Amino acid sequence: MAFAKHAIKKLTPMFDRVLVLRAEAVTKSKGGILIPEKSQGKVLHGSVVAVGPGARNTKGEFVRKTIKVGDQVLLPEYGGTKVELEENKEYHLFRESDILAKLEV
Repeated sequence: MAFAKHAIKKLTPMFDRVLVLRAEAVTKSKGGILIPEKSQGKVLHGSVVAVGPGARNTKGEFVRKTIKVGDQVLLPEYGGTKVELEENKEYHLFRESDILAKLEV
């Protein structure tokens, strides 16, 4: 299994899937107090790392994508498929239609 992690150079999602790197949870308050893991809120936003070519409609044509690599997105609380590519980074695969919103920064 350890070999498989290092063998992946690039992951390209299929169809309308989007690979998202979840933002890290806040572990320290502004005053410097460490926040226990149980008290940390679930991270519901992240950065798009890779995007599939898109879904096809009934005529076989590609449906235009609305999300591109580098976009900041708002994620649903549940769903997505966890993918382990690197240690200490949480990647998830979502369908483009499952992503709630694109965030402008």
